[in-house]
Amino acid sequence: MTLQQLKYVIEVANRGSINEAAKRLFISQPSLSNAIKDLEEEMQLAIFERSNKGISLSKEGIEFLSYARQVVEQAELLESRYLNAKPSPQHFSVSTQHYAFAVNAFVSLVQEYGQDEYELALKETKTYEIIEDVKNLRSEIGILYVNEFNGKVINKLLKTANLQFNSLLTAKPHIFISIKNPLAKQSIVTIDQLQNYPYLSFDQGEYNSFHFSEEILSTISHKKSIRVNDRATLFNLLIGLNGYTISTGVLSADLNGNEIIPVPLDCEETIHVGWISHRNASLSKLGAAYIQALMQAISQ
Repeated sequence: MTLQQLKYVIEVANRGSINEAAKRLFISQPSLSNAIKDLEEEMQLAIFERSNKGISLSKEGIEFLSYARQVVEQAELLESRYLNAKPSPQHFSVSTQHYAFAVNAFVSLVQEYGQDEYELALKETKTYEIIEDVKNLRSEIGILYVNEFNGKVINKLLKTANLQFNSLLTAKPHIFISIKNPLAKQSIVTIDQLQNYPYLSFDQGEYNSFHFSEEILSTISHKKSIRVNDRATLFNLLIGLNGYTISTGVLSADLNGNEIIPVPLDCEETIHVGWISHRNASLSKLGAAYIQALMQAISQ
């Protein structure tokens, strides 16, 4: 087993593809495949599962990868300490539902810990992909919500993937609307009052079931409904079409301006937002710092 082989495994896991990893590593695909196969034979375990759909970490591979990351990080620390005293690039990745406070925390992390070189990733993505990213260690941390409706499904997936949910925020539902929306002056709105306004939600792709929706009350039918893939588009439609979406009520004026406001929604639901991580992997320095930045962003 060599340090280079461990780096190869990490890169393939990060990219989810041998082809993409080979391009990033500037080596041929056969060379990369053979190096990983040699490592698997030496360790006597299948690190990756291969299928027609691609390559993914096996159950044993997930545990192996957590140790491999630690070994490579320690090697980089040695190099930075004794080889030209050059700091090694920092690595950190987070996958999240579309929350402004998650972006705020990421900005704070980079401002405080960013060096001359780093490779960081912030992925606003679909609920199922968040779980998959953390399960396969493509992201160290995932951010999503659970409530009474989706809790059984989400918690079962987390348990199967050996992930843990850590609470960040408990909130009553709010709608996000434009300040020019006729409902903007109300202290609270009801579901019935929203019927004539376009309902905006985030598309969940292949796993577009009610349980993976980012918005609570996902089973309610709407006269007007629009699905989008990113937060910027959703916010533009909130303003341009007088639409609404349902979320936590936590917004960032620094990032989103003052054109959109939260208004409490009259319902009995409760939203529990939290961060997920792998039970077999301890948080890195940047991971722990990001959690602190999250807590600070939520409290503002």
